Amino acid sequence: MGLDVHKATISVAVAEAMRGGEVRNLGIIPNRADQIAKLAKKLGKGDRQVSFCYEAGPCGYGLHRQLTELGHNCIVVTPSLIAMKAGDRVKTDRRDAAMLAKLHRSGELTAVWVPDAAHEAMRTW
Repeated sequence: MGLDVHKATISVAVAEAMRGGEVRNLGIIPNRADQIAKLAKKLGKGDRQVSFCYEAGPCGYGLHRQLTELGHNCIVVTPSLIAMKAGDRVKTDRRDAAMLAKLHRSGELTAVWVPDAAHEAMRTW
């Protein structure tokens, strides 16, 4: 799952597990805990393990904590370490989510350290 996270919304894309599998945009959901839980429950039906990823940014790590507490794998990646094609300058939420899903499936993303709530609270001092 690739998530393009913003303050009010999250654009969601899924890449099928097999190599070369379809990458689909699932749409945009509100960036609210209840909507994220609903998405994770829907995608994780039948004890299916879902792996999420999103870019580190100003929205913090609350989404990471919520998804891991729900039993799913989630990584946060730094935007500067994401491979971009030369000349690919058109950025849209849908494209970013699909690209993250594709790169996450292939294992080409590098996760950053995610601070726990106590470390993140210390940072805001």
